[in-house]
Amino acid sequence: MISSPSTSSPNLITQTLQEWKALALLGGPIMVAQLAQMANGVVDTMMAGHASARDLAAVGIGTGIWGPVLLFFIGVLSALQPLVSGHRGAENHSRIMPITWQGLYIACVGAICMAIILTHVRPIFVLLGLDAQTTDIAQGYLDALAWGIPAVLLLNALRGLTDGMGHTQIIMVFFLISTILNVPFNYLFIFGFSIGDWQFPALGGVGCGWATTASNWIAAIALLFYLNLNKDYKNFHLIGDWAKPDWLEIKHILTLGLPIGFAMFVEVSMFCMIALFLSPLGPNVIAGHQVVLNAISLFFMVPLSLGMALTLRVSFLIGAEEHFKARLLARSAIFLALGISCINAPILFFGRDLISSLYTNEVEVQVIAAQLFALGAIFQIADVTQVTMINVLRGYKDTKIPMFIMLFSFWCVCLPLGYVLTFTDWLHEPMGAAGFWTALIVGLACAAALLTTRVLRYKPAQAND
Repeated sequence: MISSPSTSSPNLITQTLQEWKALALLGGPIMVAQLAQMANGVVDTMMAGHASARDLAAVGIGTGIWGPVLLFFIGVLSALQPLVSGHRGAENHSRIMPITWQGLYIACVGAICMAIILTHVRPIFVLLGLDAQTTDIAQGYLDALAWGIPAVLLLNALRGLTDGMGHTQIIMVFFLISTILNVPFNYLFIFGFSIGDWQFPALGGVGCGWATTASNWIAAIALLFYLNLNKDYKNFHLIGDWAKPDWLEIKHILTLGLPIGFAMFVEVSMFCMIALFLSPLGPNVIAGHQVVLNAISLFFMVPLSLGMALTLRVSFLIGAEEHFKARLLARSAIFLALGISCINAPILFFGRDLISSLYTNEVEVQVIAAQLFALGAIFQIADVTQVTMINVLRGYKDTKIPMFIMLFSFWCVCLPLGYVLTFTDWLHEPMGAAGFWTALIVGLACAAALLTTRVLRYKPAQAND
């Protein structure tokens, strides 16, 4: 039964507030989980820095390689969340475990592909001109991480089940377990330890990879045990209800998930490309760029978590045939996005000097970072809006056209315009790093406008575009 709209304004306000409350309950644990997942890379980088500058550089370079690749596969698997949530909304519970198993098969193949990629990137380091010692550490770090990729993708495939069932706090707990374990494991593997007469060698930056692998495997195995013992999931019989590969279902997941993965890869790779383009401007410019990028990434966790919660809630309402509520939530989400950006922007703008000083004592880097923070504050409205709208569309299972919008906005608008503003006088005197960050404002505004227009004009038939 399709829900019908109410003409009562107070009733509309009540329904909107109820939906926002549901979003908060879903999004809070998602935000903690995202921060925990992000913290693993921060812990690796910080602790590697205490080993040596070379270890820090190698781990940083390795993270720059495996981060975008991992996000691509996580994006593909994130298709499970709206699919499971939709089946739950439609009370079609018999389809939940079969589709979860298809996601697990995709995760297995993805783990093999990603492990092959990570263990064969030495030629890239050679092209970057890294010295042999740094190359050995970076490749050793990635080789160690490769052993943990199955665990990471297993966690994210099972996240499709738990988040899709509306239990976002479950993956939050297990991501936190992984992050907490990563700290002592890093210390042991980086600096070595001894038990009696037996001495485990200090592995330096390579040890970061083994620490992350160990913590992810423990979290993944613990999650499997939990799902087979928890009363809410025992009825699903994760192991007992094994389903053989269903190629049509796998194709359906990939049709939805591949555009999500590619859109995420496009956005992350854009920032990696900007860092490469800025490298001729010197280490202070690169450092300033990285400071601002890291800080803004932390602020981005709030709208990203809201967006992921929107995907779950909209897909649930569509599955339950509550189309009016889904449309109401999708449109009201614009006001949530504006509210978040109106909080983030002033903090970044007026606190730019303080935030810069927290990252570095180098005055020149602080000056560059403060300038870029001002530009980062300006694009908050566009950035928060685009991530909110694209996740609404994912809830509608509309991913293909949004992927092309992201590709156009970032690679066809932002990068070329950034290069022109940074290095040429075609439109303005060369602006340095500020050129790319100005282009980010334009690219993100383009994405926000196109995605918002698609949401406002959305019709269910568009999901098959």
